[in-house]
Parts: sequence; C-alpha cells; structure tokens
Amino acid sequence: MKSHSFKRIRVFFALLFFLPLLLFFCDFAGILPEGFRFLTEFQLIPALLAGHFAVVAGLALLTVVFGRVYCSAVCPLGVLQDIVSFFSRRGKPKQKRRYRFRKPSTAVRYTLLAVCVLFLLLGITTPLLLLDPYSNFGRIAVNLFRPVVMAGNNLLNGLALQFNLYHFYHVTIYTVSAASLLFALLALLAVGGMSLLRGRLFCNTVCPVGTLLGVFSRRSLFRITIDRTRCNHCGLCERACKSECINSKEQTVDTSRCVGCFNCLDRCSKQNALGYRFYRRQAAGEEAGMTRRSFLVTSTAMAASVPLLPAWASGQAPSDATKRTPVTPPGSVSLAHFKQKCTACHLCITHCPQQILKPAGFNFGLQYAFKPHLVFYEMAFCNYSCTVCSEICPNGAIVRLTEEEKKVTQIGVAQFDKSKCIVYTDNTSCGACSEHCPVQAVQMESYKDGLTLPRVFEELCIGCGGCESICPVRPVKAINILANEVHRIAQKPPQEEAAPVDAGELDFGF
Repeated sequence: MKSHSFKRIRVFFALLFFLPLLLFFCDFAGILPEGFRFLTEFQLIPALLAGHFAVVAGLALLTVVFGRVYCSAVCPLGVLQDIVSFFSRRGKPKQKRRYRFRKPSTAVRYTLLAVCVLFLLLGITTPLLLLDPYSNFGRIAVNLFRPVVMAGNNLLNGLALQFNLYHFYHVTIYTVSAASLLFALLALLAVGGMSLLRGRLFCNTVCPVGTLLGVFSRRSLFRITIDRTRCNHCGLCERACKSECINSKEQTVDTSRCVGCFNCLDRCSKQNALGYRFYRRQAAGEEAGMTRRSFLVTSTAMAASVPLLPAWASGQAPSDATKRTPVTPPGSVSLAHFKQKCTACHLCITHCPQQILKPAGFNFGLQYAFKPHLVFYEMAFCNYSCTVCSEICPNGAIVRLTEEEKKVTQIGVAQFDKSKCIVYTDNTSCGACSEHCPVQAVQMESYKDGLTLPRVFEELCIGCGGCESICPVRPVKAINILANEVHRIAQKPPQEEAAPVDAGELDFGF
C-alpha cells in the first residue's frame, strides 16, 4: 500500500468517529437517532468505568496489533488536536514546521497514570475527570460548541422569518453554568495551546489513556520503522512528526508515543526509508522500551482497579441528605456510585428533553465538580416516563432503567415548609403542587375556612420535582426536593377504582 494511503485511511476513520460524536454532543433539538450513541461506547475510559470489558480488550488488542491508532482515529479530543494543528500550519512551508524529536517525559507520564489508578482504587474519579480526553471533549462540545450552534440556529431562525419560512425555531441558551463554561474554556485553551506548540504533547505527557495505550503499543505488531540503508538523515520525517517521537539522527521511533498519524510517511516519499509494516524484532536493546516488569505492574493495576471500585465505594461513610446534596439522575443508584463513575462528559446534559440536568460548580465539593445534577425551575421537572439519561450514559454512571422502573425510582423526597406556603401566609387557595404530582404523593388536606394545605406522602414520592417547579413562592419555594444519597423504591400510587355504572339508567336516544 502506498504511503499516502495510510494517512487517507486514518483521516477517513477519524472523521467517521469525530463528526457524528460532535453532532451528537451539540444536538440540542434531539434530531439525531439514538443509534449514534454507540460511538460513545468505543471510548476507553467510559468502557472501563461501565465494565464493558469486551470493548476494553478490543481496544487493547487493536493497539497491540496496529499501535496507537485509537488516539488518531477514535479519540475525539485527539482528532480535535489534529484539526487545530492542521489549521495552524496552513500557509507555512513544510520545511519550516516546528516539530523535532524530544525525549519522553517518562516520570510525568507514569506519575499521572499512577495517580489516576490510585484514586480509582479509592473510588474517586476527580483525576480522570480532569484528564480523560473523552470527558474533556464532551465538556468542550457541550459548554462551548453547543451554545454556538444554538446561537447559529437562532440567527437562521431570524433570517428565515424574514422570508416567511418556519423551518427553525428560537431556543434559549440555558444549559451552561459559569463554572463549567470557564473550565471548558480553560481545557480548550490548554489542549489547543499544547497542540499549537508541541503537537500531541497532551496525548504523550498528560493523558492517562495515551500513557496506558503506550504500554501496549511498545509491543505493537505493525509500526513505523526506518530502513537504515535508505535513510539519509534529512530530518523531514522528524519535522513532520507531531508526536515528536522520531529521532532521525539515531534512526529510531519511540512506538510508545507514536499515534499512527502517518504524516511522516508522506514526507519520506522520495527516499522511501520509512514504512508502516510488520515489525521483526532486531537485536535486543535496539529500541528503548519499558521493562516487562513495569508493563505487568501498570496493566495489572489498571485491570485490578475496576472490580475494587464498588467495594471502596460501599465503604464510604454516608452523610445526611440535605439541600446541599445534589439530586442525581434516575438510575445513578447512589451519590457514591455516581461520583465514582461519572467523569462529567455532559452527554446526558445535552440530551435531557426537559433541560433540568445542569453541570455543578464546586458547591457540592471537588469530587462532584462539573458533574450533572437535577435543577427544577419554572415548569421544568423530570418527566415521569423519561429514561433518556439512563440510555445515553456511556460510563455506567447512570444505569439503564425501564419505563416501569423509572416510575418507582425515588431520587429524592419532597419537603413542605408550611411557613412559606401562600395558603398559610396569604390565606389564599393554591394546590398547584398537588395537581402536578404524577404519583399522588402530594395531597391537599383541610386547613381552615375552606382552605387546604399540601401533605407529602414520602413513600409515594419519587422526587421528580413537579411540585417544586410549579410552586409560585419566591425566592425560596414552599416545597423542595431533598436528595436521597441512595436511591430507593417508592410505592406505586393507588389505583382509583371507577364507580359502577348502571347501563340501564343511560339514555342514548335510541
């Protein structure tokens, strides 16, 4: 196969994964079919956290055979870096590209990987939340790109109305919080800056996924190799290598950092000294590599961390459920489970039909930073039969629920404060909370002078927020949902029996 063909194949698969994922994260109108979700299941960290070991094994096998092609063709943040790098070098002569061989930052790479493994063993996903490429891409797409798409939609809507066209509709940009917007912007600036200055510096120094896959790619069957009899040390391949892993002087390629972009093959077309081919091991010690012992220790630690996560999580001390506790989505099982599994990719936020999933700031602590929680506001609450977030989550942070399971999942309980209710303060009738409760958990009981006050039956309440969202009291509502740190099963609402009707008493006129 010709050298440029490898690059074309890589670009084809990169766009095949990147564009649908980008559209899926930015899809504010729910246009894209549910089938697009399968692309999220091929991301390494979500698959690892969700226990999809077949996918993890498949990605490991892919790396062992073909090298780190995952980083160039499957990882959306990797493709985003390539796009930034591509546009940054437009108009510049190829001979003046800035890349050059640099020694790997081994201590930094494996320290960050070890920190992620250690914290996973403790049931804490904060390091992964900060470093996982998929989750960072998700936050960038949802908090930065999606609002731009929504603003563009509003602009098109305004223009279309001038011509009496009604194919678009105005949408309100309200899914972004200041903290998540700032963090996404910092992530984009950091990753984009590294890409502009040093190509794949983030992938080969900071990213734990890149470091882990680099362990496997050291032994890859197919790899970039240099034919020393043909190489003339011109350095063109080294200047084209955005992984900065080709040493043209020593005629070596650091396969642990090579992401399989194949840019070097195009630059070496005249000498034809480089090739992507099956590797036949030469004399021992020709390539610097990780020792067998360190390879086994790293891979075993990562594999062992997954089954230990539930044990560590279950041992965490429970705390009181107060308003300071986030209301986690139905299917998230418990606050501990959700904090352990969720890496704040924000995919559930962008696909929530009611738009009640919001990214948290630091108000729930560092471990919950930027993770989604339910916020009930004007006329918005968790739909009684909606299971979208449980179907969309790639991490296993939100376990898939059937519609019947969702209807009895108690994520929180309504708490009524009589002193704030307008029935008590203004002596006026209301009852909106009772009317909007789908499970009859809020019922009106006699108060005085023909007025009624709500009473909450906790065993029926599912914490959907219907009552809180409709309550007219401001600024603090008279009825609020307090989170269950461990989700419970609510009782089904009683079925009202229809009164018997004597058909003989009905006169149908014939």
